[in-house]
Amino acid sequence: MKNIHFYLLLILCLIATHSKAQDADSVVQNVQKLPGKYYSKVDKKISSVDEQLTKKSIKYLARFQKQEKKLQKKLQKLNSENVIADANEKYNEFSQKLKSKTARITKIAGGEYNPYLDSLGTSLSFLKQFNGIGDKVKEPLASLNKLQDKLQQSEKIKAFIAERKNQLKDILSKYTKLPNGLKKEYDKLSKTAHYYSAQVNEYKEMLKDPKKVEQKALSLLNKLPAFQKFMKENGQLALLFRVPDNYGSAQNLAGLQTRSSVQSLIQERIASGGAAAQAQIQQNLAAAHAELNKLKDKINEFGGSGGADPEMPNFKPNSQKAKSFLKRLEYTADVQFSKTNNLLPSAANVGVGLGYKLNDKSVVGIGISYKMGMGSIQHISITHQGIGFRSYADYKIKGSFFISGGYEMNYNAAFKTIEQLKDYEAWQRSALIGLSKKYKISKKVKGEMKLLYDLLANQHIPVTLPIVFRVGYKF
Repeated sequence: MKNIHFYLLLILCLIATHSKAQDADSVVQNVQKLPGKYYSKVDKKISSVDEQLTKKSIKYLARFQKQEKKLQKKLQKLNSENVIADANEKYNEFSQKLKSKTARITKIAGGEYNPYLDSLGTSLSFLKQFNGIGDKVKEPLASLNKLQDKLQQSEKIKAFIAERKNQLKDILSKYTKLPNGLKKEYDKLSKTAHYYSAQVNEYKEMLKDPKKVEQKALSLLNKLPAFQKFMKENGQLALLFRVPDNYGSAQNLAGLQTRSSVQSLIQERIASGGAAAQAQIQQNLAAAHAELNKLKDKINEFGGSGGADPEMPNFKPNSQKAKSFLKRLEYTADVQFSKTNNLLPSAANVGVGLGYKLNDKSVVGIGISYKMGMGSIQHISITHQGIGFRSYADYKIKGSFFISGGYEMNYNAAFKTIEQLKDYEAWQRSALIGLSKKYKISKKVKGEMKLLYDLLANQHIPVTLPIVFRVGYKF
């Protein structure tokens, strides 16, 4: 009988072992299905953000230090006792840490929680344990650790800059009438602090936008129970908060007070206290509101406008300044129709352009156009009628309306060789000014209508209509 029990136990162990081996094999097979470019793409993206963040941090840190020294020299001329302690060593320490090639391994970067970094870091740690994949994961995981360290350093730099700025602000607030030179220098310093913070936030936003290959890999991993368990036990949130096994289930929520039950309890307590309780609550709320207004006044004491963010300097920030060069570009396409006359057939002038956003209101750009002859209704004939080059500028005046202008040169004749285009006198010049309206079509595409007046229309041979109407798109 004992032998039977022994054999049964042995069979159950073999079955369990075989089952676990099958599960492990299944996980390995699924992991091997990850896109081959996943590891290199991730490493390239993280390294790029790390490099840009390092360069910008060093640049802004040096600029802030230079501006602070200039401000302190002017302060010293007024009163040597008002100068705050020198921080050259701290500036150098931050610069050296930013330039360092090595980084301590950490799981949580400073600042707000970033779901992308959490998922990416945990997925790489999960993949590291598999033979044949660990070597592929090594480089992107090392790059991620360096980036995490740089993000922590950027948060410390932001805190350090804010501290230095506030110390100088406290000194300047002692003067009843602040000299214009000091106010100007402080505004420069404040702008630098704001734009550095905006720059760091821009890089964090870049990390929240996973590419297609990353989305495909994470989607595949999220289907694996083994990865789900690993994520639950090793993710950033797991380090901060212990997630119960029955998290989100009905059993886990049992016994918790609902919003309606809390509101009913408050109303019962107020009612039991009578009219005096109601009056006391209103009095307390009024006192709290008064204290809040006092706090707002203190925040805005030094040149701030009402309701301003305490970290926001007293100027209108340019949100484009923190964006990369490529993100400040816009692509345009438009079409313009012209009527036929004795010398020229009816034509469609199709143009494409590339613009650069100087700030939130202004855009300048260049473009090229192609003039396609269409013949007439009686006889449709597609012909090449010329080429043109453009420059343009748009300035927002209100809402979706812009003042638009530009200078253009158009070659209104068919050509077969480049030599024909070298005849400068053959080019027709236009100086355009007018209004444009932009409207949203989708998240990434905007429509545009332009009504322009050509100041040089009378000089054209033959004379053309001065009114130009174009419709197009911006990407």
